[in-house]
Parts: sequence; structure tokens; C-alpha cells
Amino acid sequence: MLKTIALILLAALGLLLAYAATRPDTFRVERSRVIAAPPERVFGLIHDLRQFNTWNPYERKDPALKGEYSATTAGPGARYAWQSDKVGTGSMEIVDATAPHRVDMKLDFVAPFEAHNRAEFTLQPEGAGATRVTWALHGPVPYLAKIAHLFFNMDRMVGQDFEDGLAYLQAVVQKPAGS
Repeated sequence: MLKTIALILLAALGLLLAYAATRPDTFRVERSRVIAAPPERVFGLIHDLRQFNTWNPYERKDPALKGEYSATTAGPGARYAWQSDKVGTGSMEIVDATAPHRVDMKLDFVAPFEAHNRAEFTLQPEGAGATRVTWALHGPVPYLAKIAHLFFNMDRMVGQDFEDGLAYLQAVVQKPAGS
């Protein structure tokens, strides 16, 4: 009886591992929000990492987070590294920016797992004085991550953080002057 159960569990594990191997080799998470401000106003809050971190949802998750900026904090070459018990350890660097429409970042995570991804922010005018901001993250999915993705929905987890971040961005952008 015990041998039969062990064989069934081993077969189920084998099927699970085989199924994980068929999963996509890349992922993409994307969220958008329309913000009542022109792209030029929104761009500055993404393109400058000090401004970015005033609304970054991951900074808000851990008030004890330790971060360090490079000498350049805005535009290509701007870099920010962080250490946190709650949101991990890693760095981001702006690798390309086209004012006021796009900012591309390289994200390198060290802990709790290693990952090398890209984040893209696109800003499109929408109506009179409004901007559609899209935040996307994409990257490779190594085999061990494919197994993890069977149990954790990356789109739901990261997507919720992006939705929160875009709501924080909107609040910062639309905050009345002098408040």
C-alpha cells in the first residue's frame, strides 16, 4: 500500500515537473491608468528616481528599506539600489528615456531570488490634459521559476502592486500645489 502511494506521488510529481517545462519562457505584467495631467508632468515623476520613489509602491511596503542613489538620479544612467527584509534586495537603472513618452529600466534582483527583468513606462496623451500611463514588467522565466509560477500568479501579485503604484502616482501628480 505504501509503495503504491509513493509511486502515485512520484508519478504526480513527474507530471507536474513535465507540465512546468511546457510553460512560457518569458512573462509580462502590465497595468495602465489615465491620470489628469499632461505627459510632461507625469514624465518627471518617473524619469527621476528620487521622484519615482515618492510613489513607488515597493518603497511604501517597507519604511525600513535602505536605498542608495547613484550620482545621477534622472535619465539614462540613473541608478538606485535597495535592501529590504520585506521587498528584497536589488537595483534599478534607467537605460533609455524619450521625453515625455517612455522610460525603460533594467531591474536586477538579488534576494529573495535572482532575476533580471525590464520595466517600461509609456505615457500617451489621452484627451485634453490627460495621460495614459502604462507600467509593464517583462523578463525570462527559468525552469525553477516556471515551477513557482504554477503555484503563484505573477500577474495578480505584481499587477496589484502596479495598480497601487499607479494610484499613488496619480495622487502625487494631482495633489494641489502647496499641499
